[in-house]
Amino acid sequence: MDRFASMEVFATVADTGSFAAAADAAGISAAMVGKHIRQLEEHLGVRLLNRTTRRQSLTDAGRDFLERTRIVLAELEAAEALAAESRAKPRGELRINAPFSFGVHSLSPLLPIYMTENPEVSVRLTLSDRVVDLVDEGYDCVFRAGLLRDSALIARGLRPLRLIACASPTYLAQHTQPKRPSDLARHTCLGFAGSALEERWTFYGDGGETIVPIVSRFSTNSGEALRQAALAGLGIVLHVEEVLADDVATGRLVHILPEWRSERPLHILYAPD
Repeated sequence: MDRFASMEVFATVADTGSFAAAADAAGISAAMVGKHIRQLEEHLGVRLLNRTTRRQSLTDAGRDFLERTRIVLAELEAAEALAAESRAKPRGELRINAPFSFGVHSLSPLLPIYMTENPEVSVRLTLSDRVVDLVDEGYDCVFRAGLLRDSALIARGLRPLRLIACASPTYLAQHTQPKRPSDLARHTCLGFAGSALEERWTFYGDGGETIVPIVSRFSTNSGEALRQAALAGLGIVLHVEEVLADDVATGRLVHILPEWRSERPLHILYAPD
């Protein structure tokens, strides 16, 4: 039997003065009240109550135990209230890992909003283009772009990352600008190493899906390095729209194939517990 429950019943008997009144207050039978008291006394090895046919009174040991019981029950109630508050109101440190470019351009602008809405949460954000081990490296959640590997982690799908194809004015001055995705096969492209984007790009338009094999003269697993390569005129890049938005707005890069869209899956992963 739950010892805390028995202690609560004991305190109720002490307050009400009888098993019957305690039973009414606790919503259980008088027989169950008696069972709680007997088991508590057997566990402690002392008598807590002097019993008469009509009323129960505390023994000396019972009075001492009641004093401590009230302290324990008050602490238990406070602990339960704290746990309930924690569920309702996030608090503590949230440890996040995200790809570098996505973290800088897409995630970081939103974190101040989240932290303002949750003032008792502190955030530790680590940006890395390598695949981290969430459990071993102590993260609460990680953001991952692209197809997921099988794992024991829980994955929640988010809005896919919108990708745009861009090239520098220098590159386009030396090459004919692509008019359709199939034209990319005749261009130098910049591939994202270790992903499907290193070998083929997928576009969606009025004609449906188009998959284009690409030739990567330069590939890297760093989104920022890909951006820099595109700015330097090394080739055409397919990258997250938010990452290239400023470059397109200032003319450092030109958005090509604007009538075609491309995207990459995005998930947030966390442990089952």
